[in-house]
Amino acid sequence: MFVFRRLPGLAALMVGLSAAVACAQAEVVEPTVVHNDSGITSWMLTSTALVLLMVPGLALFYGGLVRTKNVLGTMMHSFSAMAIIGVLWVICGYSMAFGPSVAGGWFGWSSDYFLLQGIDASELEAGIPEYVFAMFQGKFAIITPALIAGAFAERVRFRGYCVFIALWSIIVYNPLAHWVWASDGFLFNMGAAGAIDFAGGTVVHISSGVSALVCALYLGRRRGYPGTAMQPNNLVLTLLGAGFLWVGWFGFNAGSSVSSNLATAQALTATQAAAAAGGLAWMLIEALHHKKATSLGLASGILAGLVVITPAAGVVTPGGAIVLGFVASIASYLAIQIKNVLGYDDSLDVFGVHGVAGITGALALTFFIRDAWWADAQASSAGWGVMDQLGVQAASVGVTVAYAAVCTIVLVVLVEKLVGFRLSEREEKAGMDHVLHGEHGYGLLNLN
Repeated sequence: MFVFRRLPGLAALMVGLSAAVACAQAEVVEPTVVHNDSGITSWMLTSTALVLLMVPGLALFYGGLVRTKNVLGTMMHSFSAMAIIGVLWVICGYSMAFGPSVAGGWFGWSSDYFLLQGIDASELEAGIPEYVFAMFQGKFAIITPALIAGAFAERVRFRGYCVFIALWSIIVYNPLAHWVWASDGFLFNMGAAGAIDFAGGTVVHISSGVSALVCALYLGRRRGYPGTAMQPNNLVLTLLGAGFLWVGWFGFNAGSSVSSNLATAQALTATQAAAAAGGLAWMLIEALHHKKATSLGLASGILAGLVVITPAAGVVTPGGAIVLGFVASIASYLAIQIKNVLGYDDSLDVFGVHGVAGITGALALTFFIRDAWWADAQASSAGWGVMDQLGVQAASVGVTVAYAAVCTIVLVVLVEKLVGFRLSEREEKAGMDHVLHGEHGYGLLNLN
């Protein structure tokens, strides 16, 4: 009887409890599940392969420009970077570049990124496995120190080069990548929209160009330069290399959108326009200056156009990309003429093309940004304008130049003292291929 008298009350209690549970369940926020987007993943895998293609492209580009006795040694600089930096990136590079800030924001670090051990099942918000993003970024880390090698081509020890690029990657590249591309990097968060560096104007080209200049000045000229003629051994290789670089650059820039949509198409279009404009501009300059266009000049102009658009590909209009390509070729051509007057030996004009065109692009992009980008920037900071963004761009360039220069001079002195960097006069005359690798690129008797 006691139970039956209380059934209405128990029923009311059960209804109340059920309602409370339902409310509690309604308030629980389900975690966001990121599902893999096979289309974006496919494009990013393709982009990763395209960027890797740029490394043998660089080897061909540089290898064709040196003398016959140094062609293999020069190409080894690019290919060895694939091995050395490829391992370092997995061990610590990705963690230093994209982990949470440590050491006051100098670089990043996460135990989950050490040896990539914590990202087995990680999917990024873009809809791609984190492994894909890590490998895509790893190709940038590989090619950047390889670019520097062109400045001291034909006169450095292989072991010294290997030690140098390993240290440079850890101390210079990884922190710069963190400052510019990590979500908590200080350059990423500077101003209303951060420093604009879509695919590596500061991180890749300015850092390598400035470091190349420092190395060239410290190590000194090649024996006989500039009095002795040092003609390229095979401009066919150089043109092939330029072609591979152009193709690979579509992955370099368009892949940096980490998407497969309008932003990807905009970056790809800007890349094509700037590269074509750079090549055309250099041909016109040579036609006016020397009355003939050269294959090396065309290749140099293409490269200048590709470099200048690298930081800008995600934000500028196609018309702006054409202007940047023309301006980059003019600036790089003048820089090379100044180098010839000053007499320093940046063997393959790394600073003249990568450094100068990279600085030009990082600064000049401000004047060709699409209206849609400005609308977003001004929405986050009322009144944000061209001069404000130009100040941010100048600050990012200044920081990159100063940091790369100071670290590089310390590293090159250290490497020279510890393991030796510069070849002896006898070794340099004999050539890197024979002295350092016991091989000859063409199997020819004439090694001049």
